Amino acid sequence: MKRLLMIDLVRSIVSKTSLSKTGLIACAAIVFLAIPAPGHAGTACDERIIDAAKLADAAETALRTAAALDRGEAPMALVARVGTDLSAHGLVYSHIGFALRDHPDGRWTVLHLLNDCGTDRSDLHAQGLVNFFADDLVNQDARIVWLQPEISARLAEHLRALPRQALHQQNYNLIARPGSADYQNSTAWVLETLAVALPASIPAKNRREAYAFVRNDGFTPDRIHISYGKRILGGLFSANVAFTDHSVGTRLSGDYPVVTVRSIFHYLDSRGYAIKQTEWRNGVLQATPGPG
Repeated sequence: MKRLLMIDLVRSIVSKTSLSKTGLIACAAIVFLAIPAPGHAGTACDERIIDAAKLADAAETALRTAAALDRGEAPMALVARVGTDLSAHGLVYSHIGFALRDHPDGRWTVLHLLNDCGTDRSDLHAQGLVNFFADDLVNQDARIVWLQPEISARLAEHLRALPRQALHQQNYNLIARPGSADYQNSTAWVLETLAVALPASIPAKNRREAYAFVRNDGFTPDRIHISYGKRILGGLFSANVAFTDHSVGTRLSGDYPVVTVRSIFHYLDSRGYAIKQTEWRNGVLQATPGPG
């Protein structure tokens, strides 16, 4: 697992002083510019200079998220962000990772899978919250999901031991078929990793066993419609998209089963594994989280 050595300077400075937005920009810039971008969650990989205001927004989201995580005692939680606009498919969040308390890289460190830019490969990364929310996102909407204490404790133990038993397939496919042995994407890695700690689950020896457990336990993938015209004219033929991972019947219909953030939320909620959720839209705390 690639570990990015990041100390969250923004949080430590802000906890001791009162900073204006200009101050947030300066502090966030110090942290962010010191660390190269590791990859993307299946999005375009153009090199971009991050706008100062967006960097400050990322810092604010990171502080808000860290404060919410600190108010609880859980050793980890799920954190979701909006890296790609999936509203055409009725989806909000495109990416999700595990926020781990007191990781060697920082107070709260997000462990997640990212696509190596311009390739069909992926790696596991550890990022501070500022970097997690500064990855050229569509907006700063965010959600935290806390799990049952026993699940959270088992997951934290597993995550601290990474890359041992990482259940990671380096062959990346943005629209990986759920349960595929040949490919994996960011959300599939999170789902399969969850299987390690869920009640009644036998510790998975491999990805096949992990997905078999969650499928039998009630997980249902979303279906994303991608028309033939979109595949051809929309430029979806690229290194990180493999339509052949799916059956001929699926390709003809254009309805692709995919592990989405929403399907993970629904599974955890329906099975009672999630005990609390907090969501912000445009920086505003929501009374009731949406479907995701």
